[in-house]
Amino acid sequence: MKKVIIRKTEEIENWRRNINSEINFIPTMGNLHNGHIKLISTAKNDNSNVNLVSIFINPLQFDNKVDLENYPKTIDNDIKISFAHGADAIFIPSTEDIYPPNNKNIKFLKAPKDLSSALCGLNRTGHFDGVCTVVYRLLNLIKPKNLYLGEKDWQQLLILKNLVLTKKLNVSIKSIPTQRDFDGIPLSSRNVHLSKNERKLIRFFSSELLEAKKNFQQEKKINLKEIIKKLSSKKILIEYLEHLHPHTLQTARLEDNISLLAGAIRCGETRLIDHVFLMKRRPIIAIDGPAGSGKSTVTKFIAKKLKLLYLDTGSMYRALSWLLIKENIDYKKEKKLQNVLKDISIVFKSNTNSYQDVFINNYCVTEEIRSQEISSIVSKISSIKEVRKFLVKEQRKIGESGGLVAEGRDIGTTVFPHAELKIFLTASIDERAKRRKSDKNSKESQEIDLHTLKELIKKRDFEDSTREISPLIKANDAIEIITDGYSINEVVDKIIDLYNDKIPKETQIQ
Repeated sequence: MKKVIIRKTEEIENWRRNINSEINFIPTMGNLHNGHIKLISTAKNDNSNVNLVSIFINPLQFDNKVDLENYPKTIDNDIKISFAHGADAIFIPSTEDIYPPNNKNIKFLKAPKDLSSALCGLNRTGHFDGVCTVVYRLLNLIKPKNLYLGEKDWQQLLILKNLVLTKKLNVSIKSIPTQRDFDGIPLSSRNVHLSKNERKLIRFFSSELLEAKKNFQQEKKINLKEIIKKLSSKKILIEYLEHLHPHTLQTARLEDNISLLAGAIRCGETRLIDHVFLMKRRPIIAIDGPAGSGKSTVTKFIAKKLKLLYLDTGSMYRALSWLLIKENIDYKKEKKLQNVLKDISIVFKSNTNSYQDVFINNYCVTEEIRSQEISSIVSKISSIKEVRKFLVKEQRKIGESGGLVAEGRDIGTTVFPHAELKIFLTASIDERAKRRKSDKNSKESQEIDLHTLKELIKKRDFEDSTREISPLIKANDAIEIITDGYSINEVVDKIIDLYNDKIPKETQIQ
């Protein structure tokens, strides 16, 4: 594809018409650095879309005319950098193109107060209004499939996600982690203004935030006063330093697993921001749903793609059911069952096919537990109080450090009620019966006629949803996904998009 530079808004539509491709959009204000390069190269490597970089210094984002005049302008170098790292086109409009005088069609937007009044919004009046106005204008001109943004400007990222949601724009936001320079400070176009001494101050500020993150992983708490005291001892002028919920920007609560430590300081005439995410444990995805909804297959793919542990809780109940039947144990006798549970060990081991085998008391039961005999009895056994208490305890042990995706019927409601993402995966009876019928791993299901299979699924649904202990229900904060008509990959991609929307990329770095 021939690389092009577009300078007029009226040229955008013609360009779009001729490319016959979806667009990845990377908006910038120029003076490009390695952070921008990462955005451009990520977009290039993500898909086969056309990559458009815009270079526009938005006057509405500046509340200080001197700051606007002093903003670094390196257009020739920016063009070279953009094309060298994956841009197919560069949009360089003038202020008059973006905000035509006397044009009543330009919408000047207001950022939501709940997100814009905190942090940078405290002292930058109208800044986020300007961000929303220009991005909304650009998105309507360019109509991209994906919008690439950096997590360095986390507050801005939240506000733009809100813009896309409230304006019902058909664009996916893709974010990349904060990119840091050789000395640990966040890459910023404003860093060129720093003197050697000022750079030392911002380096000390960033190192304190990173040290706080390290300490939080051990102690699970933060001492803002102590950090402020250390910064003040270096004569660092703190504009703000806050410990907040990462999505609401309200004060962090004790029950929050992921929180945000964000600050801004002034070094001479330059204002710089930085943040870190604090985590008590790695994130958890909880996937619940009825039999045959595709939970197991979807969960396996998600675990592999996100490099999370796959916890198949259904296999744990099936393995225990298999043992009770094999050993001819009368599970209706409470004391007898309690004694048996004391000596049970259920573990998962990766096999040569990159999937997991389930072992109970050192015996591999991966194949045996998928029989119709086990399917017909597992719901009854899983409704026994002692069984659920034992296995829920075992599942929570596995999930203590997080970093897993678990599937079952009570994961989001009982096992991991504080999971970061809860999915309720379901499908029609007809769809689920067809899937079971075509399941090559279940010979018994293939031998049963479709009508009988539907009745068995209905019976299992009734038993699961009406049992007294931990019935199959959708958690209040779970997102329901009906999988009829969707491929496995489409469902997997949907859930991963939801995960990426909730979990900052910076926390996903291994």
